[in-house]
Amino acid sequence: MLCMTSTLPEAAAPEVRAAVAQLPAYVAGKSAQSDLTAALASNESHFTPLPSVITAISAEAGRIHRYPSMGAVEAREAIARHFGVSPDEVAAGPGSSGVLQQIISAVCGHCDEVVYAWRSFEAYPILVAVAGAVSVPVPLLADEHHDLAAMAAAITERTRLVILCSPNNPTGVSISPDALEEFLKSVPPRVLVVLDEAYIEFQRGPGVDSMNFYRRHPNLCILRTFSKAYGLAGLRIGYAIARPDIAEGLRRTAVPFGVNRMAQAATVASLAAGDEILERTEAVAQERERVIQALRGYGWDVPDSQANFYWLRASDELRMQLLDALAQADILARGYAVDGVRITLADASTNDRVLAVLADRRRFAAL
Repeated sequence: MLCMTSTLPEAAAPEVRAAVAQLPAYVAGKSAQSDLTAALASNESHFTPLPSVITAISAEAGRIHRYPSMGAVEAREAIARHFGVSPDEVAAGPGSSGVLQQIISAVCGHCDEVVYAWRSFEAYPILVAVAGAVSVPVPLLADEHHDLAAMAAAITERTRLVILCSPNNPTGVSISPDALEEFLKSVPPRVLVVLDEAYIEFQRGPGVDSMNFYRRHPNLCILRTFSKAYGLAGLRIGYAIARPDIAEGLRRTAVPFGVNRMAQAATVASLAAGDEILERTEAVAQERERVIQALRGYGWDVPDSQANFYWLRASDELRMQLLDALAQADILARGYAVDGVRITLADASTNDRVLAVLADRRRFAAL
């Protein structure tokens, strides 16, 4: 491809692209500085790793002088068996955010449009901008749900990708099966729809059978991670399930050897420990119900979260008051300017510490 050279002003030193220089930095949740701090800002699992997973990781630790499988073959095969698909339909990467970057790189070119709800996962606009694509954020409805009608209306000839986050980060609200069905029918077949289900293992009650939707809608891609329910946040492995040609594109845009040996082994061991993972997610779901009901009893308006966190919509004044009150109690939560505060669920005693801070609703400013 022939590229034309343009005349640019002489720079004193190498510079990054203007689009990169203007990117907002991804803000990670603060980490605990002591054992007394309740680190509830990053949606990490509060459970320690499963013994079988530690055994698998330990075995691989003695082999780290060797490169891992280039295509994470064994991990992809285990994921494929788990969902009843072909390994050709699976792509892996460093967490679901890493896989999403592969997706955007694979399907979006310069000035192509990516539609997503807002507020949603903070990395979406960053990854879109890095790829040179254009973000089309669509505000959430007043009840914190995706405005799927508005998202469908936002699709243009330049749209290549739509991202749906269910349960949505940071609000925790899920998309219903009927709403998803109606939306997918309205999306042109040329547009790839990514269903980001990073927190799906925590969902209880009626929910979307995403694999059923995947089998019926060729332009749907499922995105998941082992960072949350499986507790492998420190190893960084996520995956996508997509039609073979799309999945192959994701593998081609991946960083070579981007998923390390220990993460690949931990994936296989984690999928084999389904009953133990189910026990852990059930414990989180029960705590979620208890905590949300208590907060509503205190006068807080809390959406029906289906994730391992809950959401308090708040003005900037209230957000700052909440974060300060929690910090004084040695509790770290995640604040979002203009929008609100997200608090991760933990064990019962830690959750009770949060409830003690929020019990007197009157001490905080009005929403």
